[in-house]
This record gives sequence, C-alpha cells and structure tokens, in this order.
Amino acid sequence: MDPLLQSIILSMLPIAELRGGIPLAIYNGVHPVLAFVVCVAANFAIVPLVYLFLDYIHHHLLVFSWYKRGFDHFLERARRKTHHYVEKYGYLGLAIFVAIPLPMTGAYTGTLAAWFFEMNKKKAFLAIACGVVVAGLVVTMVVLGGVKALDIFIKIVNGR
Repeated sequence: MDPLLQSIILSMLPIAELRGGIPLAIYNGVHPVLAFVVCVAANFAIVPLVYLFLDYIHHHLLVFSWYKRGFDHFLERARRKTHHYVEKYGYLGLAIFVAIPLPMTGAYTGTLAAWFFEMNKKKAFLAIACGVVVAGLVVTMVVLGGVKALDIFIKIVNGR
C-alpha cells in the first residue's frame, strides 16, 4: 500500500490521528510539507463525519445497551478532559485542547466536546481546524527535530 495512503488512513483513526500519520509519512520518505498538508486535511475531514454520526446515527444506536454504556463512558472522559478548556476559554479553549498532540486530545474528542457543549458548529469547525493545524505543526517539528537529532547522534557514534 502507498505510504501516503497509509498515513492518510492513520490520520483519520481516532487514537493515532496526526501523531501517527505524519511520522509514518516522513519515515516513508514523503516530503514533510506534503506529509503535513495531506495528514492535516485527512484529520480534519473526519470532523463533519463525527458530527453526522452524532446528529443522526448515534440516536438510533442508543437502543443497544452495550453501545450506550460504551458511548456514555467515552463521553464522560471527553467531558472531563475538555470541560476546563471549553468552560474557561470557549472556542479558543477548544482550539487549544485539539492542538495538544496527546492521545484523546485531537479532532475526535474536540468534535465530541463541541457537540456535547452544544457549541455553534461553524465556530467549532474553525476552532477545531485551527487546533488540528497547530497539532500538525507541532508533530511535524518534533518528528523533524527527532530525525535531525538522530542523524547527529549517528554521526557522533560513527566518528564523523
């Protein structure tokens, strides 16, 4: 499978998101700017899909107890993680939360929080998009910094 396609898919998965897609693309030789642009676009593309799921499909699945328990657990975790950011800083807080490239802080959780707190969709989209771009920049810079540091380490070890 094409490395860029793998990175796109990984960027669209809930846990990996940009933290998985960008490093995979760069590792496989994709130019860092292309990796950033494609992975950020792929990660943001899931936001309308999550809203569509929450607004329409989710309500039909609530009849299943296993789904309701799992969703309630996930929603409570997302609410606890985002409440401080959204309550104190509003849309800026949502963007900051999404921008932190750690597990459970990306576009999925940000969209779920915006839906839960009944935030304006257009403003939430913009906040989440800003957060995704910042997270993408952070991940790209960390990966490139790590690659450069590893290169320096290898040169030192090899005595060059």
